This record gives sequence, structure tokens and C-alpha cells, in this order.
Amino acid sequence: MYAERVSRLPGAVVWSRTLDDGSAVRPVLPDGCMDLLWSEGRLLVAGPDTRAHVPGGAPARWAGVRFRPGGAPAFLGVPAHELRDRRVDLADLWPAAAVRRLSARIDAAADPVTALEQLALDRAAGSPAPDPLLRPLVAALDAGRPVAATADELGLGVRRLHRLSLAAFGYGPKTLARVLRLRRAVALARDGVPFAVTAVRTGYADQAHLAREVRELAGMPLGELLALG
Repeated sequence: MYAERVSRLPGAVVWSRTLDDGSAVRPVLPDGCMDLLWSEGRLLVAGPDTRAHVPGGAPARWAGVRFRPGGAPAFLGVPAHELRDRRVDLADLWPAAAVRRLSARIDAAADPVTALEQLALDRAAGSPAPDPLLRPLVAALDAGRPVAATADELGLGVRRLHRLSLAAFGYGPKTLARVLRLRRAVALARDGVPFAVTAVRTGYADQAHLAREVRELAGMPLGELLALG
């Protein structure tokens, strides 16, 4: 079972999931985001994905704080590209003794989800603010603006934009644009918009182009993905 809500941390989402042996699990699509995770006494970080991630393993409770795109590197103190397509223990990034104390606090809490959110709030209060260019960058690419035009609008060279994107999102702006377009397309298709119309409205050349992108980034056909809920 999966549930989420808006976090008190600006732009973030707090979520929980219980994995059991009998439930169908929807793949986690790439989104340019990173997550702080807790599960059964462990604190981890999910780096930015370039392909869908399918949760698995033994039955377990999970809690997570999903940061807005570009919001986690300043919080973690690690460039996003170092964690691309990885799940790592938080103790690999922060002092192990401090992580043990934080984990023990969450383990002892009546509601680990709220406790994890409070950890994120406390840490974020003392962390540097993300680069202010990140939000207009995401907004421009999510609106379908070309990378070169976006760089010009933000007063950046294309190479500087690429370096900024690697550090903030884990991959370059062209990959981020693909990821954001996929999410727009999946959202339209889930609302019942025909696939051909979805392709046109989200900037794909045609329905076949949409189908190829979904298979590559989500790992399955669009119809199969929607059937998972």
C-alpha cells in the first residue's frame, strides 16, 4: 500500500509504502528527484533515476521524503550525479555515528513518516539554499522549451547549464527534459486521453515515438504501466 502527502518542507512530498508478498508494485518512474528513505532501522538515499525503479526485496515498511527536483544535493552535500541510479546508505554520505542517532530516533517514533519529515526539516534549516536558477530551469524544460533556448533565457551557456544540471538533477538537461515529458504524457494517459492525442500534446513526433520513450524509460508499454494503477 502506498500513500503520500505534501510535506512541510517546501516543494517536497512525504510518502509511505508497505511491501508485502502479494501486492503488485508500480514502478517508480524517473522524475529528476532524490529521496531520503527509512526502512526497518536503515536510513538511505535514492539517487536520481534514468530508468524506472521497481521496489523489491523482503516485506518491509518504507517512508520517504521526495525533494523537489534539484532540492536534495544542497541538503545532502553531494552532487546528484554521484548518486545517479543508486540507493546508498546515508552513513556513506554523513558521519556514521550521527546517522545511527538519527535512525534510532526514527525507529523509536510512533510515526516514522513524521519523524523522517522532521529530520529533513531540521537538516534543511541549516543547509544552503538550492541555486535559484533551478526552479525556472525545471519550469522551462517542463513546458517543452528547447535546451539552447532555455540556456539563453536563463543567461547561461549550454555547457554551464549542463554542469548545473548534472550537479542538481544527476543528468544533463536533455535527459531531464525527456523525463519531465514522460511524466506529463503518463499523467495525460492516466486521465483517459488517447495515446495518439497524448503524444501530440506532450511534444512527441507521433504515438510510436511516445511508445519507444515509455518502453525505454519505464521499462514496459504504456498500457501495461497504466494497468498497474
